[in-house]
Amino acid sequence: MSEDIVIIGSGFAARQLVKHLRQQDKTVPIRVLAADSCDEYNKPELSHVISLRCAADDLTRQTAAEWAESQNIMLHPCTVVSDIDTLARRVNSSAGDFAYGKLVLATGARPVIPAMPGSELIYTLNSQQEYRQCATGLMNAARVLIIGAGLIGTELAMDLNRAGKQVTIIDRSAGLLAALLPPEISGRLQHRLINSGVQMMFQTEVTELARQADSVAATFSDGEKKCFDAVVCAIGLRPDSGLAKRAGIEVRHGIVVDRTLATSVPDIYALGDCAEIEGKLMPYLQPATLAAITLAKNLTGQAAHLTLPPMLIKVKTPDMPLQLAGDPANPAYNWQMAFSSDGVIAKGYDPDGVMRAFVVSEDHMKVAFSLLKALNTPAAT
Repeated sequence: MSEDIVIIGSGFAARQLVKHLRQQDKTVPIRVLAADSCDEYNKPELSHVISLRCAADDLTRQTAAEWAESQNIMLHPCTVVSDIDTLARRVNSSAGDFAYGKLVLATGARPVIPAMPGSELIYTLNSQQEYRQCATGLMNAARVLIIGAGLIGTELAMDLNRAGKQVTIIDRSAGLLAALLPPEISGRLQHRLINSGVQMMFQTEVTELARQADSVAATFSDGEKKCFDAVVCAIGLRPDSGLAKRAGIEVRHGIVVDRTLATSVPDIYALGDCAEIEGKLMPYLQPATLAAITLAKNLTGQAAHLTLPPMLIKVKTPDMPLQLAGDPANPAYNWQMAFSSDGVIAKGYDPDGVMRAFVVSEDHMKVAFSLLKALNTPAAT
């Protein structure tokens, strides 16, 4: 029986897992299969590539060959895994069939694209590979429509605006970052973007896109039409769980795992953007790192359970950077907010007076860690 640890995927979660596996065991055979080039890049930098005028290759930090050599792994880039034979304990791929002792799914997530006529004209920026395909179009575009006013959409809007482009954001919600921020702070950020020239269309959506000469004509749900040079979709990500489904692994919102990162099938695990932990998707770097540390221990004979503290989320909008934790959009919280020219300090309290969330911005970012520590501390009884 093979003792190989086989990992499907080469994104942040997979790379963290390889790193921590090698810290636990220098010799266990590790095989990585991934559909992309397996070059390492910093995915959050995709929110700033246009204003910095970065080419896709500029993002590469370490080539696939360098990674394979440094970690002593068997690496198969540009490889598509077609299915998993859980009885024979093998994965079938375009590079051949491989036996596994333990299998890890780190398949990530794919951008959600709205179903409408002309959806093939939409750009997405979820990977270096996607950016490589649309970099020229975005660099040359003067007018850009961004579908989605969430975390990525807001960051991209500010970056494209800083690059001198005419930017329009459209979202069916009532404001920027409506699922992350209290309305008062969302409004402050929205005001900053409007003052810098970003146009906003809320409580409406795109119903159709069509090529019109050298531009893209967008039709909106209110009947209005406008032309743009590029359209970027940033309405969210959907876990890439198709491979797991075909193998009979339990999938709900994502690939269901327990606190050991084990799926419903023996010796198969999942982590990162594709995994659903206790009913939640956690597409952030901190939980992926903690999951990798936990799983590395479990794959090398230890017994570890994932514990997730309150997470600090950074909103990379240079004109008004934000850090937040808890559930700041929860309407049940009572807020204490201090606004000044230096930024915002906002604390959200539950009906019992316990701080459950906070948001800080600009010059007050330095207090985020002390507030996070307070958020970690159980309320006195």
